[in-house]
Order: sequence, then structure tokens, then C-alpha cells
Amino acid sequence: MTAPVFLAPTDALASGSSVVLDGAEGHHAVRVRRIQVGGAVVLADGLGLSVEGLVSAVDGDRLVVTVVARHHEPAPELHLTVVQALAKGDRGERAVELMTEVGVDTVVPWRAAHCVVRWEAERGERALHRWQRTAAEAGKQARRTRGVVVTPAMSTAEVVSAIEAATVGLVLDETARRSITEVELPTAGEVLVVVGPEGGLSDDERSQLAAAGARAVRLGPTVLRTSTAGAVAAAVLLAATPRWRPTA
Repeated sequence: MTAPVFLAPTDALASGSSVVLDGAEGHHAVRVRRIQVGGAVVLADGLGLSVEGLVSAVDGDRLVVTVVARHHEPAPELHLTVVQALAKGDRGERAVELMTEVGVDTVVPWRAAHCVVRWEAERGERALHRWQRTAAEAGKQARRTRGVVVTPAMSTAEVVSAIEAATVGLVLDETARRSITEVELPTAGEVLVVVGPEGGLSDDERSQLAAAGARAVRLGPTVLRTSTAGAVAAAVLLAATPRWRPTA
């Protein structure tokens, strides 16, 4: 099994022969993961910088990690963004978790017309924090050293602008005739995928997204929940890129 990943500040990882891991991450490493002296760990800043190391000391909820190697994972040339409609219950967090594991780069919460859930004021801030925390935890579980960015929620008008700026814009639609497997992907730029709510897209949203350049595609013969559609779409797209091919 590969070494567990813990998050640490960039400045702590950038230089030096050892790194101190404390706070919530140190507590989790010691109390939950039971990391001991001699254990191998990876410390990452979530921005691509990581350190492979061996634990040289454990003091309470504090680890001292001796650096074995440093790595910097560059940003991918082809960036995958998923615009995810807000979902009720824990389905939004489930969607973020799955997309993080698959390899999505950015998740944009979307206040679509048919969303039952409304992110407003403090409630919206708490919900956003839950999505961001879910992405961070899922990133560690997936051994990602470059994490997922979860942006503040966007309106439909803002999503339209994002599609216009993207290299390729796609919208998942069970009524579409074109399969997502038929999409020709660029080698660089941004591919943006829009996932609608459980209630589906409104006619006005379909019109606005299409006018912005988004192409309607379907995943297959079945209709997926909003909590799983984004991850499945991301897997199909990433499997067609070099990002899923093993490195030498």
C-alpha cells in the first residue's frame, strides 16, 4: 500500500531536511492513523508540492518527518471542471467525493433553477465549507498531491460565462443524441462539464447553455443521479486522455 497523505502548508514543505506535522493533521496521523516512528508518509500542500518522508519522532499530536524526497506535480495541461448542481441531503458531498477520487480538478456548485436546496447567507457558507472539506479528505484518501478546488456557488449567468471561457463545454442531458464518448478532446485548455439537478434542466437553462457553446451529451441508456453523473462523465473523459495512462 502507498504511504498515507497528510496536508501541510507550502512553506513547511518547500525546504529543510525535516517537516513538523501538527494541528488537526498531526492529531489525525497519530490518533486515527496510528502513525509511528519509522512510518512512511507523504505530506502535500494540495497545490502539487509534496514530500516523501519517514517519521523520526512522535510527541503527542505532533510528528517530525525526515524528508526523503521532494516532488512537484505540475498543473495538468488539460483541466477538467465540473459544474455540479446543488443536491439535497448528503448527495452534494457524495458527488464531490466521487469526483475528487476520479480526478476532477475544479468543482463549481451551481444554483440551478430546479434545485430543491438553496445556499443562502450562513447556510450557504456552511454548505460550501462541507464541500471543500469533503474534497480535502477525499483527496488524501485518493493519494492526490494536487487537490480539487471547490469554488463558491455560481448562478446560471456565471456558469454561462464559464462555458464561454472554456475550451470545450459539455452539458449532460439524457435527451441528447450524442454520446459523451464521441467528444473530441483538446490536448490542453479546459473541459467544462455541466451536471444538472435531480429535477433536470429547465428549458431556459438548456437554451442559455447551448447559446454559450455547450454541447449536449448523454452518458448511456440509463439516467444517473446527480451525485454520480459527474464522476462517471469525468471517468469517461479522463480515460481518453494521457492523464489516466501509467507514467514511466
